[in-house]
Amino acid sequence: MTPDVRYIAGAPVIVGAGLAGLLTALHLAPQPVVLLSRTALGTETSSVLAQGGLAASLGADDHHELHLTDTLAAGDGLCNEAMARRVVEAVPQAIAHLIRLGAPFDCNSDSSLRLGLEAAHSRRRIVHAAGDGTGRELLSVLIAMARRTPSITILENMDALRLIVVEGGIVGLLAIGPTGVVSLPTRRIVLATGGVGGLFRDTTNPLSSFGHGLALAACAGAELADLEFIQFHPTALDCSRRPMPLISEAVRGEGAVLVDEHGRRFLADTPGAELAPRDVVARAIWNQLAAGRRVFLDARQSLGHKFAKRFPAITSACREAGVDPAVAPIPVRPAAHYHMGGVAVDAEGRSSVAGLWACGEVACTGLHGANRLASNSLAETVATAAWVAGSVAGTSAGWQWPRLPSIVPPRPDPSSIRRLTSKALGIVRTGQALREAARALLRIAVSDKAASDPALVALLIATAALRREESRGSHYRSDFTGRNAVPLPSRLTLCAAFESAIALSWQASERSC
Repeated sequence: MTPDVRYIAGAPVIVGAGLAGLLTALHLAPQPVVLLSRTALGTETSSVLAQGGLAASLGADDHHELHLTDTLAAGDGLCNEAMARRVVEAVPQAIAHLIRLGAPFDCNSDSSLRLGLEAAHSRRRIVHAAGDGTGRELLSVLIAMARRTPSITILENMDALRLIVVEGGIVGLLAIGPTGVVSLPTRRIVLATGGVGGLFRDTTNPLSSFGHGLALAACAGAELADLEFIQFHPTALDCSRRPMPLISEAVRGEGAVLVDEHGRRFLADTPGAELAPRDVVARAIWNQLAAGRRVFLDARQSLGHKFAKRFPAITSACREAGVDPAVAPIPVRPAAHYHMGGVAVDAEGRSSVAGLWACGEVACTGLHGANRLASNSLAETVATAAWVAGSVAGTSAGWQWPRLPSIVPPRPDPSSIRRLTSKALGIVRTGQALREAARALLRIAVSDKAASDPALVALLIATAALRREESRGSHYRSDFTGRNAVPLPSRLTLCAAFESAIALSWQASERSC
């Protein structure tokens, strides 16, 4: 299949059109930029599902040093402190910028921003929009602005398939759209593709979010970081709907409690109780479910009939599932929610491959460490998008490569590997399950199937999880429950992951002889 070459005069290309992609494009204006969205703009993005807000030290009793302290504590020893400090200091101004763009944040009667409380925060510092509709409201504002910005070319229903690298640097992109395969010659690409929740059966992410950007970056030779750290949100609505509706942490921040099917509050004696770090709460719920008990979030005493006004989207999702949260407890279970790992980037979002940047969840800046602090993800996105855009704008478009390779892989589909990844890469992991998964995933990853790219991403995660022989943050190994004295970040490339998986396969075949 020979792709059509679409000449874009060397403009940078942003892959992904959630908050990270849109903000980066808007910060680049008036410099021309091409924005790729795999679906219609505003659909199938984690951003539109985001109920939590943005964490920022805006209260009279708050300070960025307190926000930094909470971030480092949640990150369990693996945060990049310099990056974390830079982000928490920048977020208040980034929120002010969003307000100037028209973001409708919730306010008190005196017009000050209403600040909510979420798990592991020592102060009320979460800014929301439309109660539990923050992502939807912000995305709506940014999409409208992007469509009005003449320097932004939006290509909808366009799926990136491969980054093209020559002599260690980006020279273009292969994508497939309504008219077939196209190649875009460019020496500047920004990945803003979101997370990996679509690899799992229980997820709050769009099912298409399988780590697409990680596959693109890995195949281009980029270094990846901290891939083993996947955050499972403790309280997704336990129902058949996928993606699973999120019961925001803000509900627990307003006093809702977690109980088993007998009404027993099983986190009462845990430090922080329902507002303990997410990995602690998720594992506690997982243990209840593994023992055959159901888990509920009970907001009847704390919110009661005020629930619908404070959390309209959650109320709607609950009622759709036959539950009225004002008068009945909400059935919940953990679900894959956020990936702390990603493409290893510097403070300006540059990867190890020349001409490749990453922004948002697909990037690993070091802010989150081993466990993300609630509402720091949107905070990171709005702060770092400006820095990424500045770096891209300051990089020359260069000479455009005249001929681009045209090997076209199939469009990815993670559905066939979800059972495998959910079992091996979930809340509680074991070395045996990880090794078995790595061997099975290797066979799929090197094939030419729709599941190949998702299997490649899952293989990378499994390899990183095998290498970390400890339990830290969101990564819990039941065969290595202790925590190493010295916290070490992890780095991985696709070649190294393949070498590890091949070695495991050889070991297995030798044992069977």
